[in-house]
Amino acid sequence: MPSDTPATSIPAKLLWTGRILTVLPVLLLAFSATMKFLRPPGMAEGFMHLGLPLAHATGLGIVELACTVIYLIPRTSILGAILLTGYLGGATATHVRVSDPYFATILLGVLIWGALFLREPRLRVLIPFRR
Repeated sequence: MPSDTPATSIPAKLLWTGRILTVLPVLLLAFSATMKFLRPPGMAEGFMHLGLPLAHATGLGIVELACTVIYLIPRTSILGAILLTGYLGGATATHVRVSDPYFATILLGVLIWGALFLREPRLRVLIPFRR
C-alpha cells in the first residue's frame, strides 16, 4: 500500500508546535460559528453595522464550521486552509468596507497557515525554506 505522505519527516518539536498553534484559530472559528447559530443579543446590531442581514448568520456559521472541520482533518488540511483564507478574506473586505479594524482576520489567516506549515509535510515540500 503506497504512503500518502512525502518521504520528508518533520521534527517532533515542530510537529507539536504546529498542532498546538492550530488550537487557537480552531477555537476562535468554532466560537465564532457557534455565536452565529446562537445569535446572542447585540448580534443583529453587529451584522447591521457590517451591512449584512442577520438572516445570513446561519449560512455563514455553517460555512465557517465546515471549513474549520476540513482544516482539522489531516488529509484535507491544505484545502481547509485555502477555504479559510477565502472566508477570512471576505471578512477582511467586509471590515475594510465599514472602516473597522481588520488586522485580527489577517493575523488569524497567518496563524492558520503558519501552524499548518509546521505540522504538514506536504506543505513543507511545496514551500521549502532554505537555510
